[in-house]
Amino acid sequence: MSHQITKPAKSVTSAAAKDVAPALDFGHAWDYAPAPEGTDHVKIQPRYELFIGGKWRAPKSGKYFQTISPSTEQVLSEVAEGNAADVDLAVKAARQAYDKVWSKMKGAERAKYIFRISRAIQEKARELAIVESMDGGKPIKESRDVDVPLAAAHFFYHGGWADKLDYAFHGRRHRPLGVAGQVIPWNFPLLMAAWKLAPALACGNTVVLKPAETTPLTALLLAQIIEEAELPPGVVNIVTGAGETGAAVVAHPDINKIAFTGSTAVGKRIQRAIAGTNKRLTLELGGKAANIVFADAPIDQAVEGIINGIYFNQGHVCCAGSRLLVEESIHDVIVRKLKDRLQTLRVGDPLDKNTDVGAINSKMQLDRIKALVAAGEEEGAERFSAPCALPQKGFWFPPTFFTGASQSSRIAREEIFGPVLTVLTFRTPDEALEKANNTMYGLSAGIWTDKGAKIFWMATRLQAGVVWGNTFNKFDPSSPFGGYKESGFGREGGRQGLSAYVELE
Repeated sequence: MSHQITKPAKSVTSAAAKDVAPALDFGHAWDYAPAPEGTDHVKIQPRYELFIGGKWRAPKSGKYFQTISPSTEQVLSEVAEGNAADVDLAVKAARQAYDKVWSKMKGAERAKYIFRISRAIQEKARELAIVESMDGGKPIKESRDVDVPLAAAHFFYHGGWADKLDYAFHGRRHRPLGVAGQVIPWNFPLLMAAWKLAPALACGNTVVLKPAETTPLTALLLAQIIEEAELPPGVVNIVTGAGETGAAVVAHPDINKIAFTGSTAVGKRIQRAIAGTNKRLTLELGGKAANIVFADAPIDQAVEGIINGIYFNQGHVCCAGSRLLVEESIHDVIVRKLKDRLQTLRVGDPLDKNTDVGAINSKMQLDRIKALVAAGEEEGAERFSAPCALPQKGFWFPPTFFTGASQSSRIAREEIFGPVLTVLTFRTPDEALEKANNTMYGLSAGIWTDKGAKIFWMATRLQAGVVWGNTFNKFDPSSPFGGYKESGFGREGGRQGLSAYVELE
């Protein structure tokens, strides 16, 4: 579809704004011709079963649920709804594979399988990216350039560790934990599966994985890859379903470790559910990241970092920079540049290679975004939304930001998981630090300044597990990721992520 680029509203003026170029006139910009990614070579099966013990099995309940495209509301496939009996079967398969094969296999042999999976992801990268965008709504360039390459990189990285674990823990003896139950969210379906599976397999554990019910397809395509890689039966089991399926994974008595990525509320329920057991637990939960821009920052670079941190991914990352803290003297300049830049973003078909902002994952998520935005307006904050025509079918929300919000407002405190930014101001580094840390979350933060010393000073005082300097949302499998406070505990990636899947002596 063609996206009309409209002329921006009159720019904000201030003393600081007089020193910069006038607002750009986008009324004469060229429209982009549609560039949709072809789907004729992608084979989505009409129905998917559960992947247990190396075989595709019908659910014990006989029930299936539909997975739809959030951009068109069309049904993509029917997916098996696993129940407690299916989970029990998967855990038994994983335990048998652990006891008889995987834990006894040399690290170098495990590495061969993990490398094989990584290469297969690269070979099927185009198909995986397309299905990810169809099932989840994110733009194809995000799936193609970020999600799929990073998923392959995580398997490559952890495959390299499989025969070097003796050097990973400073000489301490290690052994695998056993069977890991892993529950992943809808925002990065394939990448989250890789984050969870790769370190568990490298360390010698077997896995029961439960994907999100709204985005199960790429996890099932990964199951096909695992099948083709001839991984020993039962090493990886994938059981699809909704919340009850995930609860059955958490509650199963023969699971040794739970790894969960999702909301803080569900993470708390999981922690209560396993209290008093010997299960190990890592939680990667919600966030309300602060993106802090100082007056000496490279302004245009910072604006692009802000756009990348919240809009290109529809705000669908737990570490999205949804709170923008701007030094007061450059507030008007940043706001004007943001308004200009938002009006160049193309909202529409996720499979169009020109699209910047795709669809919201589900109607339920869209309703939550609308409710929080309405709360922001009721609390007196000023809303700006990019003037763009939204498609009639599907779940959409325009790129939006608020100014004039207070620290106590809901849009400044609650995780919104949508393309909505709240702009706040500060005068001193101490004030920026106090406002950035004034949240129950502690997952990530960004700092924009041309002073390296200021970045280090802030980073050592920010209560965030990941801090980016003059960039945002940059990931690498060798770099640990995780949060503090109500953003969870434990790390994924790097040597620190490996330690979550071994018992050290």
